[in-house]
Amino acid sequence: MNLRLLLTLHGVVTLAAGVVLIVAPGLVPSAVGIRIPADAYLVCYLLGAAELAVAFLSFAGRTLRHPEGTRLVAWTLIVFHGCTAAAETYAFARGVHASIWANVALRLAVIALFTHYGLRQKGLS
Repeated sequence: MNLRLLLTLHGVVTLAAGVVLIVAPGLVPSAVGIRIPADAYLVCYLLGAAELAVAFLSFAGRTLRHPEGTRLVAWTLIVFHGCTAAAETYAFARGVHASIWANVALRLAVIALFTHYGLRQKGLS
């Protein structure tokens, strides 16, 4: 694996998540036992829009050739997933279903991948 492939996979997954959050807003929250009433779907739409922006960053980051640019993309994705993992941990502490831990673990794995391929490796080769 290399950073270009990681960014491609990340872009595809986040694009899919963004589309699902907008098209079927209750689907992702229900996976962790959260029911969102239709009048609160705006929260899912906003999260979906953020996921689409992150997908764009991932896809655009594949074309960067300067190490400073690729490191900035990697750091941005590390911060995004780190903040999200912290928010999910906070949500668990406030009573969200324990299945949220699978998502936290996934985000920590993504952080490890971007740390390895985005910060420790040289370039996008």
